Amino acid sequence: MTLDRLWAGWRSRYVSEEAGRATACFLCALDGFGDDEVIAAATLVLERTAATVTVMNLYPYGSGHLLVAPRRHVADLESLGDDEAAELMGALRRAVRAVKAAYGCDGVNVGFNLGLSAGAGVPGHVHGHVLPRWSGDTNFMTAVAETRVIPEALETGWEKLRAVWLA
Repeated sequence: MTLDRLWAGWRSRYVSEEAGRATACFLCALDGFGDDEVIAAATLVLERTAATVTVMNLYPYGSGHLLVAPRRHVADLESLGDDEAAELMGALRRAVRAVKAAYGCDGVNVGFNLGLSAGAGVPGHVHGHVLPRWSGDTNFMTAVAETRVIPEALETGWEKLRAVWLA
């Protein structure tokens, strides 16, 4: 039997950092940082408004995978106030525009996993996913090896998205 290896060394930093913070909400932790460009690059935050935060997904399904969340720690969409829900939709729209501009993709997935049984990785803090998709992007690795290959470092994706976000 041979052992296949898929190098993703850039992820080790996130795995080790998250191991000690299993109960902390990383989306809420983003509020503890300032808003300057250096901090935004270090935290991979693309936008922070009074009501929302948009950040690169540290465990992406594909390049350009974003998380968009209300800043208030709330588990359910129905627990958002009308103004918060409107702000969240505005942030999702800006994220979709940026993903389309930065990646020239064929389509975009936008979705929410509401609750642990629905696949929510952070069930206590509602957040939407925005990710670019291309025709045929389910490739050999996904179909045969049940493995996703992310061809771009998170920092590179952040730079591409930030450039179009600020334009």
